[in-house]
Amino acid sequence: MNTTYKAEVIADSINPNGNRITTMVVTYPRIILAELNTHRMFSRNSASSRAIPTEKLLEQVALHPYEPAYLGKNRKGMQATEQIDESNRRACIDEWILAADRARKSAQYILSNGAHKQTVNRLLEPWMWMTTLITATEWDNFFALRCHKDAQPEFQVLAYKMLEAYVQSKPVEKKEGDWHIPFQMEVFEEEKVDISNIIKVSVGRCARVSYLNHDGKININDDLALYNKLYEAGHMSPFEHIAKVPSLDVTHQWYGNFKGWIQLRKTLPNESRSYNHQELLDNIPEWIKNIT
Repeated sequence: MNTTYKAEVIADSINPNGNRITTMVVTYPRIILAELNTHRMFSRNSASSRAIPTEKLLEQVALHPYEPAYLGKNRKGMQATEQIDESNRRACIDEWILAADRARKSAQYILSNGAHKQTVNRLLEPWMWMTTLITATEWDNFFALRCHKDAQPEFQVLAYKMLEAYVQSKPVEKKEGDWHIPFQMEVFEEEKVDISNIIKVSVGRCARVSYLNHDGKININDDLALYNKLYEAGHMSPFEHIAKVPSLDVTHQWYGNFKGWIQLRKTLPNESRSYNHQELLDNIPEWIKNIT
């Protein structure tokens, strides 16, 4: 698991009309995840606190906890315009790390009493690093807002790394009908694997935000099984990172939050599920009913 700021372009494509689509894997302090999620032009999937074994997170927080690189001096308003002095900064960082140690011990205690990681892991989040997969055709507004002195300092660091990666990447030219496919391994091209299976494997890896499963292994059958599981359950966000060049006369159109590229999600039946609201209410679990 990455424990430092990172922005890597893993797929970059451009259609004949100049519409560019870029997929990045980014790593950053989890404390800014909520702010990242406000950018609605992004399709994104993040490494889940519920999925990662608690033992891995305990090790990460013990060895590489996130600690603030910028500690602003307290003042009115949302932004700190200057940092506190060095002696106070060091004392605050020491207390921050001490808080991480307390949280680790509490998480270990709750875990040892049989609690599931979906709850235990939440105690560790302020010191965790997060990895997110982002795909978008529209980036300018994001860079304008976050590569800015008024943005949260941690977000500024991430945004500038993302901008640098975006500027340095050269998109691959695609023609009508071609696909933008993150996490596509070269072996597929060599073995002439059917495009539908390449896409399904990509969806599984986008859901995990990695080539690897949570055991650190590459398993194509697991990827295919995860694709089916996601589709059957209606969890469609990983299907948004794969996109196709439409007919050239309609590349000016929007497809979901992409311009000039058709999301895989938008090509599938029942991509937006509807349910009987009353039926859902009639089947509220008893433990929820008992919460006041």
